[in-house]
Amino acid sequence: MKVLLIGSGGREHALAWKLAQSPELTKLYAAPGNPGIAEHATLVPVNTEDNDAVVSFCKDNAIDFVVVGPEAPLVAGVADRLRAEGFAVFGPSAAAAQLEGSKGFTKDICARYDIPTGAYQRFNNAPKAKAYIREQGAPIVVKADGLAAGKGVTVAMTIDEALAAVDDCFEGAFGAAGAEVVVEAYLDGEEASFFCLSDGKHALALATAQDHKRVGEGDTGPNTGGMGAYSPAPVMTPEMVERTMKEIIEPTMLGMAESGYPFSGVFFAGLMITKKGPELIEYNVRFGDPECQVLMMRLKSDLLPILYATATGTLDKVTAEWSDDPALTVVMASKGYPGSYDKNTPIKSIPEAGEGAKVFHAGTALKDGALVAAGGRVLNVTATGKSVGEAQARAYALLDKVEWDNGFCRRDIGWQAIKREKA
Repeated sequence: MKVLLIGSGGREHALAWKLAQSPELTKLYAAPGNPGIAEHATLVPVNTEDNDAVVSFCKDNAIDFVVVGPEAPLVAGVADRLRAEGFAVFGPSAAAAQLEGSKGFTKDICARYDIPTGAYQRFNNAPKAKAYIREQGAPIVVKADGLAAGKGVTVAMTIDEALAAVDDCFEGAFGAAGAEVVVEAYLDGEEASFFCLSDGKHALALATAQDHKRVGEGDTGPNTGGMGAYSPAPVMTPEMVERTMKEIIEPTMLGMAESGYPFSGVFFAGLMITKKGPELIEYNVRFGDPECQVLMMRLKSDLLPILYATATGTLDKVTAEWSDDPALTVVMASKGYPGSYDKNTPIKSIPEAGEGAKVFHAGTALKDGALVAAGGRVLNVTATGKSVGEAQARAYALLDKVEWDNGFCRRDIGWQAIKREKA
């Protein structure tokens, strides 16, 4: 099977690494890819924001299957355009991708189909949003409605912080994403990420993970796209997984189909496990980044036929087998992230990873033949172990061999799970 993978981040490197292991793969292309992905795929300079250019490449190269990694091309309708031309695509339609593209849309689906989530209101102007916040009090959550690269959410512990977040949205801090704001109730509990494939009629539960969103140790400082993750999430017991499928995933899948937006792709449910059980914080319509990296390390099954079954409506014919060993990934980011940071800083060397370990490239590039950091989140240093503590120790031992002067990381990824293991 000839496959085109769209994307250039750590998630896509993890997908490329796993897809490349498939005996069903004959050729893997990646657009635009990155230097790490180039180890597993042929990089092609296709403008992935131009749906016509993507279609032309697929026709010219007789592509059998397209895997879309990031959310932006999905929201922009690349899957619709490819399907219209007869290509099999992993990823939802633009209409179904609204589950991530509009937080208000998701909240409305939850309200319509009784999916447990925090109470909310949608606003298109600051005075009304602020009046509602003053009425509700803090803590409270303020979200830019649209895509903001994981940075449009403020969990405000004070009213002043919430009011400032509203101003940020309406004054353009997140561009068009902040033209509408969702204000919702603060949910108290432990966060977890749950991944489940859907072909529109069938669902296949994958695995759980826990992400560390805040930039600072002890989960302090501003939110980021994610500073590390581990899988599985201990809080997601078999009973909690079953409840999540019955109370959240299945009603969403049926509700989307009934609403005229059948969902094909991956549901990435951001959950809060509260005293009442699982509640939905938000949906993403692609694999998490950096959660995908730990999922791919644990997946024992061949990824390619599973994604192809999702794309072709035959998900009930496949299964996914997982290693019991936990996996943990630590993000190395450019100093200054999530604020401003220097670009093109040299990465002198990346160590060879042994069995059960891998350094995924997230924001790297080649400049004059040398490897440089080209983004905020740059490397994902990943390892497995018999426990989260062992996976953490192996990941940090590998990370300490990376030679990159402008990099930093959190040193406490997996702390909640390790605390449980020691209890």
